[in-house]
Amino acid sequence: MKFLCLIYQEEKQEPNVPRDQVEQAKKDYWAFAEGIKKSGNYVGSHGLQHTDQATTVRVRNGKISTTEQLGGYFLIEAKDLNDAIQVAARIPSAKWGSIEVRPIWG
Repeated sequence: MKFLCLIYQEEKQEPNVPRDQVEQAKKDYWAFAEGIKKSGNYVGSHGLQHTDQATTVRVRNGKISTTEQLGGYFLIEAKDLNDAIQVAARIPSAKWGSIEVRPIWG
């Protein structure tokens, strides 16, 4: 089964993160990606540009607010939801943001 792991984190926090932590996070992401490629879980991934480059369309009667923004995703192959959750828990941003795991139709 394929699962989409959506990576949410707070963009406003990024400028306050020390450079050494940013570099470590990059290394952690590369290690994670290489690990899931070797294990056969990797299907694809991309980071997203910041929300100031995004266009949001909402049709509703009221205001909504959120503190976390979608920053990227991994598309993975896993035998079931539990396996997908175990893979998603290793995504570095799970330490400071959140990962939403969703099955793909079809």
